[in-house]
Amino acid sequence: MKIVAIRPELHLLLLEFGQAYLWNDAGRLTLVDSGIATSDEEIAAALEELGLTRDAVRQVVLTHFHEDHAGGAAGIAGWGDVTVLAHRLEAPVIRGEVPAPPPNFTDEERALHRSLGAHLLPPAPPCRVDHELEDGDVIGFGGGARVIHTPGHTGGSIALHLPSAGVLFTGDTVAHVDGQVIPGVFNLDRAEMLDSFRRLAEVDAELACVGHGEPVTGARAALGAVAAGLPG
Repeated sequence: MKIVAIRPELHLLLLEFGQAYLWNDAGRLTLVDSGIATSDEEIAAALEELGLTRDAVRQVVLTHFHEDHAGGAAGIAGWGDVTVLAHRLEAPVIRGEVPAPPPNFTDEERALHRSLGAHLLPPAPPCRVDHELEDGDVIGFGGGARVIHTPGHTGGSIALHLPSAGVLFTGDTVAHVDGQVIPGVFNLDRAEMLDSFRRLAEVDAELACVGHGEPVTGARAALGAVAAGLPG
């Protein structure tokens, strides 16, 4: 596990598999995503390294149900007075009420998925969802985080825009790999995901905190350049 300081109030937590973000509002902590099923202890260790405690975590916002984003949520939900938030369409999967629809892999993606070992990840334990989100909702952190519904990667994927901070959490609609900003892979509906990518490219943000990879500075210009070259 590695902690990357992005801003005084924002840290990237690089986990055994995947990543999460920690936002600190004067000691009131918000996690965006939660890693895999064993990541709750890694995240607890990161908090301790930063001089913070588990009971300071007030909410966990899940960008989607995949096991490398929602896997640690059940453990974190038991730390104290923690609210778990996810889009209405993701909530039944996260709660374990319905099975997770698998991605529609391209042949190339299927090989990549196996090479990354993603097929070996433990399933996300069922976790309560205390608040079901909709497009346009505002979550109380970072001066107000506006929910943007970004279907395609999954049906209820979301991004979060913090206008006052100039920050956009993209979930897996956007990745940053080897210095390249790219649309996300392993999607339920790639065409719909590309439409969501275009929508995010129009958001006025300086920093894009992506689902996989380092945050992207000059976010609007960087995403806009990629969006301009996407197929119809």
